[in-house]
Amino acid sequence: MAKQAKAGRLLGARFPLSLLFFALASSPASADVIRNPIAVFAALDKVTGRISHLEVPINNTVEFGALKVTPRVCDTRPPTEQPHTASFVEVDEVKLTGEVQRIFTGWMFAESPGLHAVEHPVFDVWLTNCKTNAPPAPSGSDENVAGPDAAPGETPAAPA
Repeated sequence: MAKQAKAGRLLGARFPLSLLFFALASSPASADVIRNPIAVFAALDKVTGRISHLEVPINNTVEFGALKVTPRVCDTRPPTEQPHTASFVEVDEVKLTGEVQRIFTGWMFAESPGLHAVEHPVFDVWLTNCKTNAPPAPSGSDENVAGPDAAPGETPAAPA
């Protein structure tokens, strides 16, 4: 009888652990995260009313008025998942005296721009997107550019 009671207590102690294991094992996996090399921001100059779009490579700094914006991470989800775009950002303000003061450090979310946007007396900055690659460089010459009717690999004929 004592052996049965001891076995029952051991089984009783293991049962909640086994339920926990199966609950964790059967839960859906977390969504994949795509690390992007470029964060895209919208920036408002409240004096002029002009909105600028800033494409900033990760760990680089861009200046917008008196603000310096530095994204550290820019994550998105795959297209098959529910959209979620987030960036960890540091924003510094350069005072008239030249002193630099950190005014924002934290996560910005493109789907909720008002949640963690930088609201400054003169400038506002918020995340709009993350990009996977840099914009194509403008081409300065038309060398080796085929016309619309050219076959693949064909170069244009010299003008007559």
